[in-house]
Amino acid sequence: MKTLVIYTSQTGFTKRYAEWIADRMSGDLIDLKDAQKKSAEYFEEYDAIVYGGWAMAGTVVKVKWFLEKTVNWKNKRLVVFCTGGSPIDNPDVDTMLQKVLTDEQREYIKAFYCQAGINYENMNTPSRLAMKMFVSALKKKKDATDDEKKMAEMISSTYDISDIKYIEPIVSYLGE
Repeated sequence: MKTLVIYTSQTGFTKRYAEWIADRMSGDLIDLKDAQKKSAEYFEEYDAIVYGGWAMAGTVVKVKWFLEKTVNWKNKRLVVFCTGGSPIDNPDVDTMLQKVLTDEQREYIKAFYCQAGINYENMNTPSRLAMKMFVSALKKKKDATDDEKKMAEMISSTYDISDIKYIEPIVSYLGE
């Protein structure tokens, strides 16, 4: 199955997962900025197209471009994956993945999550400030739950919980 993996990455986690998927599928890898410059014909040769972005504010960054294209790609195997700082078993992950796709899109696109981490050093300034404000608000919350306290502690500094094993459901779906 000829596979194309398109990604956008701010801190390197999504790029790492995109590289792992492309390598495992012997597929092609392209940054979203370059993919946006390609003609419709470029995508025709692929049997499977994967889009990867990072989770932010309950959605996948820049997924709109991919979802608009998929209307013409229903004959392909399609995947959206995102990376984020939450552990894979966080129930908020499933909630977010449900919101990324409409019911109709779920009929021909599969969504996956790959736990990754946070890298403040590679984050752009607006994102870093937003995260620091979120952490500060969580830490100051008077009636914070134990889970919220744990999360505030976890996301207050750089960490990496990524693992190649999280691509397994994706490559399985793609039909390695």
